[in-house]
Amino acid sequence: MREDTPRQATIFDVARLAGVSHQTVSRVLNDLPNVRASTRVRVEEAIKKLRYVPSPAARALVTRRSRTIGLMATGVPEFGPSSTQLYFNAAARDASWSVFTASMIDSEPASIRAVVEAFLRQNVEGIAVITSHQGIVDVVAGMELAIPVVALEATPRTGITTVGADQYTGARSAVAHLAELGHRHISHLAGPRDSVDARERERGWRDELASRGLETRVIGTGDWSPSAGYRFGMECDLDTLSAVFVANDQMAIGLMHALTVRGRSVPGDISVIGFDDVPEAEYLAPPLTTVRQDFERIGRDLLSALLDRINGDDSIIRQSVPELIERASTQSYPPDPPDGRRPAARERRSATA
Repeated sequence: MREDTPRQATIFDVARLAGVSHQTVSRVLNDLPNVRASTRVRVEEAIKKLRYVPSPAARALVTRRSRTIGLMATGVPEFGPSSTQLYFNAAARDASWSVFTASMIDSEPASIRAVVEAFLRQNVEGIAVITSHQGIVDVVAGMELAIPVVALEATPRTGITTVGADQYTGARSAVAHLAELGHRHISHLAGPRDSVDARERERGWRDELASRGLETRVIGTGDWSPSAGYRFGMECDLDTLSAVFVANDQMAIGLMHALTVRGRSVPGDISVIGFDDVPEAEYLAPPLTTVRQDFERIGRDLLSALLDRINGDDSIIRQSVPELIERASTQSYPPDPPDGRRPAARERRSATA
């Protein structure tokens, strides 16, 4: 080691500067009782001055807590789950918790159980699961673990704590937007059948149409990818379409490209609305109307729920409600008159209220 390399401060350095024993420093670090307020202040000032970082291993020996959690993320990288994972980890750092992360494409039950067992060997105090596949959550729940488990999921379920956005209400807002624009034939390109989010979005689409006496028509089921949207856009019967609610933005992007290839204008011939509000959505031609999820809040809520369970708090975190973002990929039906004189969306809502 070079002589000019600064040495990292130790607990003994802190003790010397504060004029106390290293045992007292340890009690302050671990927020234990029987330390005078004035002594605690001196120790905290010494820690700050020396920029002392306590050893997680040493802290675990004193508190018998590891302050570590496991995070399991499954499936191919997608915008929503990846964003949620990013904000979950950021929130964990802010709360001074360490995260062991396992990102998996393989979702076989044996692989899931192996990951959970690896987490347990690391003495994690809780596990978070980020996945859109219900079967994966079922496998973890079926292990009947002695530590808390929290899953990212659209609907509450028995036996496990779930956190997520209200996919159902978000979907209804998308369909309501199209209906208020005058569309009566609103089709749906659904997400994967084993996805809880996809099922909730389809359920919202069906219920909103039913509440308005409109017919339901699914044009296909995709895998969240742009290629799935493109494929269905090239294969579907366009003569019966005036609007499509797509289960996510990536498939909506593929669908819009297919419609252009087939000589259809968006939104002149067919209005398209997506879900998620990926970064590209605002910069498409035309910009994509979509339903925005607050992935930062979802990630932080997921961590908060897990830490609450670890600390014995069973309070429920309310679901966030996705926000409708109106852009240029949707318009009124029938299309605008040649002079372009059409009332704004908010004015149309007021007129129909």
